[in-house]
Amino acid sequence: MRLTPVLALATLVSGCLFDKEPEVVRLSGETMGTTFNVTAIGEDLDETALATAIEGTLAEVNAKMSNWDPNSEVSTFSASNSTDPMPISGEFALVMTAANEVHQKTDGTFDVTLGPLIELWGFGPRTPEDPVPADADIQAALSSVGQDKLLTLDPEAKTLAKSNASVGINLSAIAKGYGIDAVAETLRDAGVDDYLVEIGGDLVAKGQNDKGEDWRIGIEKPEAGAQSLQLIVSLDDQGMASSGDYKNFFEQDGVRYSHILDPKTGRPITHHTTSVTVLADNAMMADAWATAMLALGQEKGLELAEQHKLAVYFISRDVTGGEDAYITVHSTAFKDALGTN
Repeated sequence: MRLTPVLALATLVSGCLFDKEPEVVRLSGETMGTTFNVTAIGEDLDETALATAIEGTLAEVNAKMSNWDPNSEVSTFSASNSTDPMPISGEFALVMTAANEVHQKTDGTFDVTLGPLIELWGFGPRTPEDPVPADADIQAALSSVGQDKLLTLDPEAKTLAKSNASVGINLSAIAKGYGIDAVAETLRDAGVDDYLVEIGGDLVAKGQNDKGEDWRIGIEKPEAGAQSLQLIVSLDDQGMASSGDYKNFFEQDGVRYSHILDPKTGRPITHHTTSVTVLADNAMMADAWATAMLALGQEKGLELAEQHKLAVYFISRDVTGGEDAYITVHSTAFKDALGTN
């Protein structure tokens, strides 16, 4: 689940960078099964040209990465019965290279072949009457999960092969981040140096806002049905993604089942971490790492974050403190990113 970012006003003005009152262009719409919001700041901005360029960029991203589009590049690959290496676009190869990196560093916790398990557990057209999957069905689904064993990427030749014809790829945990970075590049190509791009709760920010202040983003408290702030961070030329399990889950026979699945067990996670926020050099890596860190949980995730110098903020349920009690922990790199804020 992606959390909606909350823009927060800075309390101190750091000085305006523009010779005259800057223009602000705000664009929004729908993409990748969710919404997008773009704020571009500068002088002599052409809103129509920016809107056209951004729409074109998002259309290209969807044509390659969307699991919602049966004709997209990733959907075509997943539907293919061939196990021969298939030519893929440079963009698809870039995303798969990043996915492989996070997969390797998390010992397989981040996995783009989770589709059979996601479908088996019924996220999301699930009804309360649907039974919890049987052990045998989980084991059968696991046979089609494991990108390191089932997928072979050649980034130089730009080919991708699967060892089992039934294997599919789901890029929902990384494609939005890639799309954000692509839109940011479109803005830079148009001469925009100050911007905020957000898709489905993931975002990237660069420069300053129209008041000459740092972009300040609020991290939500993990409370379903409410929108209150846990923390505010300042971003400059960084990607940010938050992932949580407190809005997408189901309960059956007194057991809570998260939509975050462990690719090793084939079952929902059982630890108490409920929200994770990651800051990274770009939105694509923040997107992937946020999902991975939530699946790992605070204990394992924090150890990995320190090992790879990742900026990560964990919110976990305090099981001894009541329903709305939480424990927060962050990595050293996240503390450094906060500065004096």
